[in-house]
Amino acid sequence: MRAFATLRDPEGRSFTVEHGDLVGRLRRAEVFLDDPRVSEAHALVSQRGEKLLLMALRGRLTVGGHPAAEVELKDNLVVGLGSELSLIIERVVLPETILALEGPGLVRQVLQGVTALVLEPTPRLVPGFSPDADALLWGEDNVWRARLADGVVRTLAAGSELEVRGRRFFASTVPLRLGSSQATEGQGGPLTLVLRYDTVELHAGRAVVVVSGVGARLISELSAFGGPVAWETLALELWGEGGDRDQRRSRFDMAVVRLRQRLRNSGIRDDLVFTTGTGQVQLVLREGDVVEDRT
Repeated sequence: MRAFATLRDPEGRSFTVEHGDLVGRLRRAEVFLDDPRVSEAHALVSQRGEKLLLMALRGRLTVGGHPAAEVELKDNLVVGLGSELSLIIERVVLPETILALEGPGLVRQVLQGVTALVLEPTPRLVPGFSPDADALLWGEDNVWRARLADGVVRTLAAGSELEVRGRRFFASTVPLRLGSSQATEGQGGPLTLVLRYDTVELHAGRAVVVVSGVGARLISELSAFGGPVAWETLALELWGEGGDRDQRRSRFDMAVVRLRQRLRNSGIRDDLVFTTGTGQVQLVLREGDVVEDRT
């Protein structure tokens, strides 16, 4: 009960990818390709409506020898990443419905990949594995499971109830098209950003999404600059001068990718943080958006 694709690299290795997964030379990428023809953050898998796309980030994509900024994934499609380097899309699975979770303080959100449920200070779903999470959720083919802090593992299906530290959450199905960046209530309307530097609250309708850590500091710095700023300047503000330039760029790219993935999974528009092809980054506010700086 999830949208995913399987692909094969030139060495014959198979990978399963879904919305938010990264393709590149970063070892943390879900599709890690140790090849100098591949950029660190080369491309990103994104679900848009009822399609799975591969979107170019720092690398280029080609189909049939023609350059493409994004490619719709289809069975048996060959996608070029560089000179004589390509991926073969073996299978694309697009179910009619996918699983979502909701409960007190948590507006309905689609489950994707490995996800941590964190209750404090506000219930939220955080992409990726977190050993300190109140519950971990993960899916394989059409089966979802949840592991609570005490180690108990539960199977999740539509209509399931999940009690976590005395709070009850409920699993339900939603149409596949709601698994994209338009996934939750409140998305698309005006945002209120409450900045506390190490945390940022994003209020969208009735939903409140809390971003913490590097992602929160990145949003806060962008707001302080008030316009486009070079990635190197932001990296210096976030981490100081440690590491060489390539290491700082890889670290910065991954921070932006993870932040935009967090926004998408929470139903917040991911173009809130906009990157250009010239190394500039900016916070994009729309009419009606409000920023409350409490840093």
